[in-house]
Amino acid sequence: MLTHPNIDPVAVRLGPLKVHWYGLMYLLGFWGAWWLGTIRARWPHVNWPRERVGDVLFYVVLGVILGGRIGYMLFYAYDAQGHWLVAQDPLVVFRIWDGGMAFHGGLMGVIVAMAVFARHQKLTFWEVADFCAVLTPFGLFTGRIGNFINGELWGAPTTLPWGMVFQSAHDDVPRHPSQLYEAGLEGLVLLGILWWVGTRPTPRGLISGLFLMLYASFRFAIEFVRLPDAQLGYLYGTGWFTMGMQLCVPMFLFGAAFVWMALRRKPGA
Repeated sequence: MLTHPNIDPVAVRLGPLKVHWYGLMYLLGFWGAWWLGTIRARWPHVNWPRERVGDVLFYVVLGVILGGRIGYMLFYAYDAQGHWLVAQDPLVVFRIWDGGMAFHGGLMGVIVAMAVFARHQKLTFWEVADFCAVLTPFGLFTGRIGNFINGELWGAPTTLPWGMVFQSAHDDVPRHPSQLYEAGLEGLVLLGILWWVGTRPTPRGLISGLFLMLYASFRFAIEFVRLPDAQLGYLYGTGWFTMGMQLCVPMFLFGAAFVWMALRRKPGA
């Protein structure tokens, strides 16, 4: 049995200013995506100017922050009685320092941001989407490490030897360190697969479709050992089906459709 190190979520205190580890993980994720993007941009079959990587990252950052916050408010921001917090206090949307970001909302925000960027740069949407899809898992990795540092989003009880006691759970029950599962699968494994696929010319939309399919599969599987948000619980009285699973189903289906359409095209088309 392991014990969570109970790291102080505040990394640096400068008078009234507090810099949180979670925010630093977001910055590290954006920086890492930019760095990987500058490498990928040099590949002959990609051939993007270096400055375009920074430009698309600016759009993506806006999409992640705005979409992630709005998505959380739509899908998860409910109190214990099931009341929508936004209806009670609309200003809660702007209180990002209180926590609350949703991946699926961030994804929708990024899709909008990529579409706007592609139109502005006179590129096809799929060229931009495939470029960004390869880089996204690095940000997912650092984000889940941020969740682990905060001691949040822990998993269900387990008897496995790597079960971990989280003080934030207010008990001595070993639990799945589901944040690390997600960091490994949704982050490192997904990054490795998409990076390998992206080393050669591929039909437009293939990498984006694979990203959606693989992320949805990994997230759906991990949801079996990750406890749902307390205010939502399990859906439809199933005792196992979570909001995360529900959001992954259409994500997987769209990804499969994109892969099927891409495979009917020629590489680079």
